[in-house]
Amino acid sequence: MRGGGGSAGGATPARTSIDAAPLHSSSSRSPASCPAPPPASSSGLQEITRTGNEWYKKGRYGEALRHYDRAVALCPDSAACRSNRAAALIGLGRLAEAFRECEEAVRLDPASGRAHGRLAGLCVRLGMVDKARMHFTLAGSVNPSDHAEWQKLHEVESHQGRCMDARKIGDWKSALREVDAAIANGADSSQLLLALRSEALLRLHKLEEADSTITSLLKLDNASLPSIPTKLSGMASDSYMLIVQAQVNMAFGRFDSAVQLAEKARLIDRGNSEVEVIVNNVRLVAMARTQGNDLFKAGKFAEASIAYGEGLKYDPSNPVLYCNRAACWSKLGRWVKAVEDCNEALRVQPNYTKALLRRAASYAKLEHWADCVRDYEVLRKDLPGDTEVAESLFRAQVALKTARGEEVSNMKFGGEVEAVTSLEQLRDAIHSPGVSVLYFMATINQQCAQISPSVDSLCSECPSVNFLKVNVDESPMVARAENVRVVPTFKIYKDGTRVKEMICPSLQVLRYSVRHYVVSSSSV
Repeated sequence: MRGGGGSAGGATPARTSIDAAPLHSSSSRSPASCPAPPPASSSGLQEITRTGNEWYKKGRYGEALRHYDRAVALCPDSAACRSNRAAALIGLGRLAEAFRECEEAVRLDPASGRAHGRLAGLCVRLGMVDKARMHFTLAGSVNPSDHAEWQKLHEVESHQGRCMDARKIGDWKSALREVDAAIANGADSSQLLLALRSEALLRLHKLEEADSTITSLLKLDNASLPSIPTKLSGMASDSYMLIVQAQVNMAFGRFDSAVQLAEKARLIDRGNSEVEVIVNNVRLVAMARTQGNDLFKAGKFAEASIAYGEGLKYDPSNPVLYCNRAACWSKLGRWVKAVEDCNEALRVQPNYTKALLRRAASYAKLEHWADCVRDYEVLRKDLPGDTEVAESLFRAQVALKTARGEEVSNMKFGGEVEAVTSLEQLRDAIHSPGVSVLYFMATINQQCAQISPSVDSLCSECPSVNFLKVNVDESPMVARAENVRVVPTFKIYKDGTRVKEMICPSLQVLRYSVRHYVVSSSSV
């Protein structure tokens, strides 16, 4: 993810960038050597540190940390040993621990440019721009790479500021673009930026991405870090992050969790008007959903639809409430209203399976067979093992062909691939209405043996398609009539016209081609 979905949870940086922060006059960017301890332990400590450094250079951060831990145990008041340990922790993605270790290093040695630089680099990753600037300044500016580090900080700060400005005016596309840029420029472990990203995605109706971004945020080991004293529209950053989580949970129907998170935000940010409004809305939506569910279970479908509608007043884009109200309309036989509410739910969450199921069933009741088939074909792809969906798709395909006056006698649910052994059978198959797939194969051919089970599966998945197979060894005349010299060969006919020929196709190509002509034949 460009802006924080997968890598934000402390992904291991390259070894050349682990030590990017230290700005020290004459040192390299690798871990430092510990200053001389008391004579009794000097040689042992130096050997431990040297071995740790070797593991670090190889990218074996766990092994390096094991040695640096021993060095810290021998020399707990050494800023260099603490800084080395922080470097290994950064490599392992344990940023909160690394942050605390760096803070201890600068406490032990306030003049350590390496420790200040490493801490500054961590602050950039964590989105603490003010703190990063302070530690970069304390580290000094000597090495040639310092300019790049300052530039990284500047880019993060600029993009973050523009993101917040875009949020204020509801320009969510710009907000998403800017937050992604801030994360890409180094702030890959900032909880605040991930919250901003999740909110932008939520407003843009990209719910799955919003939810995965929140998951990444929760995986970050930042709980013990100091709060960022940033305000977003007057909200404290900690409160804002909880509010965003609550709203994402609302969109996915996790109402109880949403209420708990909103209440926690209120405790953090008492008296904030925006927080109060959001908390009250979350509670009212959750109450409306509970009331609607209770009424629905009691068979009071009209009253339940009103309750869900009340919840939508406070959360007008909630797909769960729309889908629940669509269920009420279905029970009341108001199929057009059911389709309308399913459309609203799917507009917000395009792959919402429950809404797609309800819309497909409503289309069937309205005898809108082309729309019904289209929905069930999507569901069949998403739920390949669901026999009820497969049967519903078959019935809808039969009804669509019947409505068009097409032949349906060759359609059979869960049918088998029919063997063609004569030229007469071949002609009948080619000229039959709809889509026919001819599979030319040989029993002892390895490729045919591998793809034949998939052909059987496709036959079950696409009951409106007439699947036929020709064994070229047993029916050579049929193979010659179709000029087939290589197996496996597939030919797709539509209403008597050959539309596709594939020689030794991959399973992916075969599946895509069959589905393409199934879909096109279902279109009005």
